[in-house]
Amino acid sequence: MCGIFAFTTKNGKNAAEVLMDGLMSLEYRGYDSAGIFTPESGSIKAVGAAAQLRRKIPAGFFGKSGIAHLRWATHGEPTEQNAHPHQDCSGDVWVIHNGIIENFKALKKKLETLGHTFKSATDTEVLAHLVEEHLKTEKDFTKAALLALNEVKGTYGIAMQYRGDPSRVIGARMGSPVVLGLGEGERFIASDASPILRHTRQVVFLEDGEVASITPESHTIYKLAGTKVSREAEHIDWNAEAAQRGGYDHFMLKEIMEGPEVVENTIRGRLRESEGLAKLGGLESVERDLAKMDRIIIVGCGTAYFAGLTGEYMLEEHAGIPVEVELASEFRYRNPVVNGRTIVLAISQSGETLDTLEAIREGKRRGALTLGIVNTVGSTIARETDAGVYNHAGPEIGVASTKALVSQLSALALLTTFLGRQRGMSAHEGREIARALRALPQQIQAILNTRDGIQKMAKKYKNARDFLYIGRKYNYPIAFEGALKLKEISYIHAEGCGAGEMKHGPLAMIDQKFPTLAIATSDSVYEKMASNMQEIKARKGPLIAIASEGNDEIKQLADDVMYVPKTIEMLQPILNVVPLQLFAYFFAREKGYNVDRPRNLAKSVTVE
Repeated sequence: MCGIFAFTTKNGKNAAEVLMDGLMSLEYRGYDSAGIFTPESGSIKAVGAAAQLRRKIPAGFFGKSGIAHLRWATHGEPTEQNAHPHQDCSGDVWVIHNGIIENFKALKKKLETLGHTFKSATDTEVLAHLVEEHLKTEKDFTKAALLALNEVKGTYGIAMQYRGDPSRVIGARMGSPVVLGLGEGERFIASDASPILRHTRQVVFLEDGEVASITPESHTIYKLAGTKVSREAEHIDWNAEAAQRGGYDHFMLKEIMEGPEVVENTIRGRLRESEGLAKLGGLESVERDLAKMDRIIIVGCGTAYFAGLTGEYMLEEHAGIPVEVELASEFRYRNPVVNGRTIVLAISQSGETLDTLEAIREGKRRGALTLGIVNTVGSTIARETDAGVYNHAGPEIGVASTKALVSQLSALALLTTFLGRQRGMSAHEGREIARALRALPQQIQAILNTRDGIQKMAKKYKNARDFLYIGRKYNYPIAFEGALKLKEISYIHAEGCGAGEMKHGPLAMIDQKFPTLAIATSDSVYEKMASNMQEIKARKGPLIAIASEGNDEIKQLADDVMYVPKTIEMLQPILNVVPLQLFAYFFAREKGYNVDRPRNLAKSVTVE
């Protein structure tokens, strides 16, 4: 999730200053590198956040128009060479981009045969060269951009400029937000409204497959086919801070609501549904080695650890490979039995978690093949593992991890399919998993649409001082994750428990003031879960259930029910965790806490 910002004016303002101010308000969208271009002064790039770029801009850097970018890396490490904007061979066409161009390798190969030379390792650069190629026969910048975009497959929020038409900026959207700002004698393009609102409240939101051509006094919107679109401007009442959060009260809620997009980005280009295969480019270099491995040790901390526990069930049941899951903070203090036929798989949102990094290093010392599931391109874990899978979830600002977990579980499902097909999983089973993965975004959205009911439920239980979460099999780790979310942002006692362990101690805690949240979707252990719920009900404990849509009989057991769509059992945790995240969010908000910044906690734990 990169930050894009473009500006063109006839009012005598210095576009460079406007663009830099805008980048500062977009910093939550990326901080790997930053760059700026104006037709008058050229381009400057810097590794790091916008402040690093500001320090490099010399006095006199000027423009009547320009584009600027904050990068969250997806292809290519965070370097000045890979920072945006990217240019064509002539230095006349410049592009900034948020998203992933899936067919960039094929486009790059074609362009190289036509004589184009590339300077970066990014997917974005191909677009600048495509526009350059079309400008050879189509002299109109807008038409050349439309032709180029029709060759691109993937997701994008784009802004581009051409020195031959310097007051014009082209913007385009496909799966990645783009908004136009309409001012007096000036126009803006941005990845969200936050950098625009200090200049104008009049905006137009592009829809997928639309391209905007703006000048200081006009804007025209086209479909990719070239037909024009008419759309009235909207007046926004949000302030700039609220705009960064997409109008939501907190980043945590915004990130929960991004769940459908996160799953789409994680699986995009990675499923061959007709063949029942997962294509993971990050594992191609070690594909043969993976087929020889005897077992997997998954290491992670906090939410990533619970993702790993869920992955253990996926991998053992469907890929047929033994899996152990270890707390990364304990792994290197043991004497783990690791050899050259062991995979040590690290899961980390930031890719910088020190305990997880040290666990990987310990695995390497003992001869293991090391893999990573990480969200940050170029992070230390991404660099030090032998191979891996990127989440493509975008930056996660809220300290309590939400969308990263949804992405991690989706990536583990892809890995399960990848390894399973190596080890005898049938094409039929692979297709079943692929179809279910593709259905997840719509199913998550259906859960998100019930958030008002979950909010009422949280309000009902807000005075509880203790909470128990129970689950079995795939939902055993999700029970622990649900409890973790509640305690880390609301500061009350909450604990997870395998439902089968209730009679071995935890049942002693249950009374009329001790609520239990039972994850009881219709799966292979549903009858067992129903029995555990009966044990709680017999002791007059308040019961909330997460249940599959259509299960009315559960209302006889539970005081309150959150319904979720049904999917295949291995993917059900991805759906079940969403109402748990929403419940924790609304619970903490009812108590008046800073949901995004819980006390005593940091987003990335880089010390022991």
